[in-house]
Amino acid sequence: MCKGLATLPATCLKSAKDIKHKISFLLQKPEPQAAEQKQMKEKTAAAAEKSVPTTAEVEKWKESFSHVMNSDTGRKVFTTFLKSEFSKENMDFWLACEDYKKSTTSKLATRAKQIYQQYVEADSTNEVNLDAATREVTKQNIEIADPSCFDEAQKMIYTLMEKDSYRRFLNSKLIQDLSNIHSRTVKEKKENKNNCERVKNRQALAGGA
Repeated sequence: MCKGLATLPATCLKSAKDIKHKISFLLQKPEPQAAEQKQMKEKTAAAAEKSVPTTAEVEKWKESFSHVMNSDTGRKVFTTFLKSEFSKENMDFWLACEDYKKSTTSKLATRAKQIYQQYVEADSTNEVNLDAATREVTKQNIEIADPSCFDEAQKMIYTLMEKDSYRRFLNSKLIQDLSNIHSRTVKEKKENKNNCERVKNRQALAGGA
């Protein structure tokens, strides 16, 4: 019989057991990176769930374009549709104009020039579809650079999106898929409720018997 462990002092044996316990605990503990990845996935899933529009929202969007534009989620969904049509610059310009109106007086001139060069100027990077007259008026307005200098151009792009893109959006696969998702969800919830009621009824009958 091996007497090696028996000859060790009790304190040494206790220390050895403590070390063994700590090693076992560390092996079971998830790696920090894995834990962070799991937490990130959970946050992403939660954010994605929040970004899904409700049935009421989707139905509102079908009523009028203003409901789409007055909703953060509505604008995001509509922007996704515009991307598919290669006309995202219209929404980008409209949002840039909204943001411009909130600029401080000292930054209006610089910001106005940036927006003009990016969206309004002929052959600009993200040129929006404006007629020559509106383009010229806007060019003159930025010389003054007050909060309303893009109003006419912004209104024209809003009308363009409403009369053109929005109509196709209503008939798009994107909006149909959103409607179908909610239809399936409502149906599933109804079926689950009915199943629960049937189970309760069976349990009640079994208990009475």
